[in-house]
Amino acid sequence: MGALRCPDFWPARSSTYAGRVEDSLTTGRILVVCSRDARDLIAREREAFRALYPQAQIELREGTSRQAVSALFAARCDLAVLTRELLPEERAAASRGGLELEGYPIARDGVVALVNQANPVQNAAMQSLHGIYRGEITSWSELGGASRTIHVVIQPPESDITGFFVEAVMGGEPIAAASIYETADSTVASRVRSDPDAIGYVTLSGIGSGCRALRVATLAGMRYWTPDLEAVHAGDYPLTRVVYTYVRAGGPPLANGFITYVTRRDGQWIVHEAGLVPTTVPVRFVRRSPMMSSHREEKPSTTP
Repeated sequence: MGALRCPDFWPARSSTYAGRVEDSLTTGRILVVCSRDARDLIAREREAFRALYPQAQIELREGTSRQAVSALFAARCDLAVLTRELLPEERAAASRGGLELEGYPIARDGVVALVNQANPVQNAAMQSLHGIYRGEITSWSELGGASRTIHVVIQPPESDITGFFVEAVMGGEPIAAASIYETADSTVASRVRSDPDAIGYVTLSGIGSGCRALRVATLAGMRYWTPDLEAVHAGDYPLTRVVYTYVRAGGPPLANGFITYVTRRDGQWIVHEAGLVPTTVPVRFVRRSPMMSSHREEKPSTTP
């Protein structure tokens, strides 16, 4: 498992968990390593869970999905939160090591192509986004806009969101366009807001004011999907991804108790409040206008 070695900055379990606390579904101590893109969600879930169960001590640390998997494999964390499923090589490494993992989807998210509100371009096929980020499409006029140079904005190459974008849009090819480097959704949105010729990528909840998400089609000529909650829930929006939690089979009961909370009604409502789409409870969508949709949980039926 050399490629999945745990980073040195995560301390050994013995130094992290001093003292004795009863281990149960609602008490004890666990360490969660979480993808940065899901950190806000998991922090909200943790606070709500601890309000109900004060003896649950849940430490949260941020890393990439690969780092979270590494920590889980090395028994340096109890729960890993990823913005993807396990990769084939990670599954193979777990199998070789006799490690049994249990995974649970907890939310759906979308990655959006973000432009300035004043940009007249509305749509982009996946191959157009590929061309922009390869440096092959350099003017907005090639997408039906003004004859102005496209300013490409990227997030850190090692980040989960860039990894997803490279796989989904670039087909694994590196981003080759001359790019402006930003460190997070908020700074990408700020850059795009201040530059009418910029394009960047952020999570569904990171759009912000003064910016607009492009509608995206899998292929030119096919339907262009607005990255709203309904399209993400159905998986119609091409840049949809799923947030997963993984634990080791037979690990601390509190890790399973926390996942149970997150995947039930109250926890899934927090998913909704965080701007993501629930995966484990029924949802229904209320069309408020032709350009906007919302969603809410379906209440349990009282009809026999």
